[in-house]
Amino acid sequence: MIETKGLRKSFRSRQGKQTKTVEAVRGVDLMVREGEIFGFLGPNGAGKTTTLRMLATLIEPDGGEATVAGADLRRQPGEVRKRIGYVAQGGSTWDECSAREELVVQARMYGIGKAEAQRRAVRALEAFQLTEYADRKCKTYSGGQRRRVDIALGIIHEPKIVFLDEPTTGLDPQSRAHMWDEVRRLRTEGMTVFITTHYLDEADALCDRIAIMDHGEIVAEGTPAELKREVAGDVITVGVNGTTPQAAKLLDTADYVSRLETLDGGGLRLYVDAGATAIPQIMRTLEGAGIALGSIELHRPSLDDVFLEKTGRSLRES
Repeated sequence: MIETKGLRKSFRSRQGKQTKTVEAVRGVDLMVREGEIFGFLGPNGAGKTTTLRMLATLIEPDGGEATVAGADLRRQPGEVRKRIGYVAQGGSTWDECSAREELVVQARMYGIGKAEAQRRAVRALEAFQLTEYADRKCKTYSGGQRRRVDIALGIIHEPKIVFLDEPTTGLDPQSRAHMWDEVRRLRTEGMTVFITTHYLDEADALCDRIAIMDHGEIVAEGTPAELKREVAGDVITVGVNGTTPQAAKLLDTADYVSRLETLDGGGLRLYVDAGATAIPQIMRTLEGAGIALGSIELHRPSLDDVFLEKTGRSLRES
């Protein structure tokens, strides 16, 4: 449904009297399959939204090629717009309009007749559980309700692909979980969903495949399980109550530790082949050196560990 080759975009910014060119997207190659939830994961400023806006024809690429839903991005932008839905990060509802009014107008702008637009609005209100609020002004809605209206607006014309830019930013946990259910429902109804996010748990739980982006480049791509398998072994976090440098010096040379990272605020992250056998050895090593162990925790590699492996820093810290 989406294929890109060498997609690039730069912006010029002024800093005082100097003009600087910033490469926001640096040669992105992507392939998104029909009917999947594809996730773009990365910190703010990584180039996710710029890539999304190029694919949605909102800004023109500086270079590269792309096809979206079978239409050439640069030669057939009008066809691309007919075949996609786009939900911006900032939202698109009008305070003084109701959800029903918004949905009917949106459908009409895609050339849908009035009666059919009204029928589609009713279906969308029911599907997104908005019927109860359908005729209230949007300014009275909660953040989660407004976000559901945003997505309903993005799919009212039944696109082949819907682009969702950070759809759960600012939502409370319950609203986020509800939004995940809505995104999964779109996929079961045959729609391809392209989502950007900086939430690790969201990408892990929701996406069939993920591309991790940093500084305008894709640094890893695959299913969440495949990406986590690239980080060999287990991860152990150790708290040592103010003696981090001494503990790091001891454990960094241990043959069962493949890599050691010092965490902000103290503590260590250790990458080991087998956590079950490494933990007793870590405890004995620290005890033998008179270092008090505050905490020790074993977990399987996460997407944050993948990001750390690829970029040298934690996505949580970014």
